[in-house]
Amino acid sequence: MPCALRPPLVFNPHVTGWPHTAAMKKNLSLLALTGTLALGVFAGVELSEHSSAQVATTAPAAATSTPAAAPAVNAFDSGRARTESEANTVQVVKDRQNGLVYVSVTEKAAASGDLSEMQKRLQDQFGFNMPLPEGQGDGGSVQQGTGSGFFVDDRGDIITNNHVVEGASEITIRLHGNKKTYKAKVIGRAPDFDLALIRAEGLPKGAVQPIPLGDSSQLDVGLKAVAMGAPFGLDFSVSEGIISSLERTVPIGNRGVSQSAIQTDAAINPGNSGGPLLNSAGQVIGVNTQILTGGSGQSAGVGFAIPVNTVKRLLPQLRAGGEVKAPTLGIRFLDLGGLTGEQRQKYGLPETGALVEQVVAGSPAAQAGLQGSATITDEPGSNGQDALKVGGDIITAVDGQPLSDGSDLPRTVIGKRLGDTLRLTVLRDGKAREVTVKLQPFAFPSGQN
Repeated sequence: MPCALRPPLVFNPHVTGWPHTAAMKKNLSLLALTGTLALGVFAGVELSEHSSAQVATTAPAAATSTPAAAPAVNAFDSGRARTESEANTVQVVKDRQNGLVYVSVTEKAAASGDLSEMQKRLQDQFGFNMPLPEGQGDGGSVQQGTGSGFFVDDRGDIITNNHVVEGASEITIRLHGNKKTYKAKVIGRAPDFDLALIRAEGLPKGAVQPIPLGDSSQLDVGLKAVAMGAPFGLDFSVSEGIISSLERTVPIGNRGVSQSAIQTDAAINPGNSGGPLLNSAGQVIGVNTQILTGGSGQSAGVGFAIPVNTVKRLLPQLRAGGEVKAPTLGIRFLDLGGLTGEQRQKYGLPETGALVEQVVAGSPAAQAGLQGSATITDEPGSNGQDALKVGGDIITAVDGQPLSDGSDLPRTVIGKRLGDTLRLTVLRDGKAREVTVKLQPFAFPSGQN
């Protein structure tokens, strides 16, 4: 049975917004995508990972992103490590295992509404109805879960997935090789990037061993990838594979915004969420977050990690505390690549681009003067509309880069910072023009998300 946090490739259309396609022609739609690597109840043993919902040029954080030299590999020992690659993997694990953190969370539902919300999250998480555990304490129901994380600096800051800690009433961590637990608190969250920064209290001197952050822009397909974490509640587990692709975009975060991800065949399973993906130099190159399961609910050799350069870009904001807001245009649009040739010809539409269906009032797009569609057609509608509307602006390029796919638009927008500007090339009444949008904080009105 599937272990998907969200139904297979069901995207929120309100990201930038998210593109609607008349026929989703993605190969990924053939498989079940788990929005998070959540632990569930297997074989009568409760092993659960908490969950709620489930890049661009980077400015490295000075204390954490200095490239580290490759771990020194001990003299080749044919009795223990039969190849140089094995010896390298062994040394990477030995050098970095104490930077790994096991995260445990507790979420308590005190009221019936909270209970319903918790159960809905669990149903989304596992893809089937799952009973909640018996209530504890004052009669509320308690859900416990686990995830992974790793130290990123000497002060004890820990990176994990947002879905691991979101909604938690209590967070504790354990260190490698130690059963003692330490209370932790959330410092900052970036829900749209599925990242969170937590910090533990009372760690003994010398316990914090940060893992150096690498540079995901320097990766190549075929390089070694080592995943560390706690799959299925097992305290410490390592798997090895390669970087399978650097050309993948997958929905990440609470709103399912399409973002670049590292694909690896290193076994990633429920419980690995938030754990590091390392290279042969022992540097973090990604944060494990999702798997394609094919319906099995566990690793099928296709796992995804958030590129470490995204972590490095967001670290200063996470350390500042609160919630990191991702930029948005405030539109809903149709990916023209999903229409048939006959439909495009009928309505005089280009082969590629993003047809603006709606511009939300007060949004950055509205302030820039983008125009939505008003002409009603006899075609089935998208984004909840009864009929397809045309006549609005058609975005054909962003910052001079043509849109070859509708997902290029939200992926480009989320790679920007609040305050940045986007230069959109749009077709309006058959004529090309430039529209400059300044990205400001904006949230879709209640009921329109």
